[in-house]
Amino acid sequence: MKHLLLMILCITMLPAVRAQDMAAFFIGMPDEYIPQLEDAWRKDLVDLYRASKPATLENTMNGRSTLLKLTQDYMLLQTTERSTVEMKFLPLINRTYIVCVVTTVSAPVADSRVTFYTTDWKPLEASGLWLPPEGEWYIRKDANRHNEAFLEATSYLDMDLIHYRLSADSLTLSAEYVTPQYLAAEEREKITPFLTDSPKVYLWRTGRFEE
Repeated sequence: MKHLLLMILCITMLPAVRAQDMAAFFIGMPDEYIPQLEDAWRKDLVDLYRASKPATLENTMNGRSTLLKLTQDYMLLQTTERSTVEMKFLPLINRTYIVCVVTTVSAPVADSRVTFYTTDWKPLEASGLWLPPEGEWYIRKDANRHNEAFLEATSYLDMDLIHYRLSADSLTLSAEYVTPQYLAAEEREKITPFLTDSPKVYLWRTGRFEE
């Protein structure tokens, strides 16, 4: 019932325009979400991309930003040398949408943040739209949890670093556990046998990301 109420709230908050247009959405986004690029620069990137030219411009942080992929419902932007932003329209009902935004910073290991918005950039409470994975999910089901080697290896996992990726071609969100990349080589070698090498994949259906 709580989820249904959230869905109704999302729909009523959406603006009258229903059509998917990621280019227009990207150009019109508030500057605060990508302070490196003002709206005129975002428009220039779109124009360059559509003209099949290198869609790269210098940004306000004395670096370069590159529009890597743009479709009607998806965008991938390299905002700085160490950060990216992905955006994807997610359908609700009656041709209405919300937007999932994945912001990733590599410093040096990739770590992502997932947020949701209406199509006029009103933030949405994420708890009704998905359940983020915990590090426990990535431990192999057949691991002997009482083994001394297991206990030592898992003691190195003192934080959860997860690299999220949206798909340009489907309504999926993958979650790769990258905490081992943060560890020293010897520690990483010890923990690797106890971890799954597959990301957790969510599918968007009935208004939320599900496993």
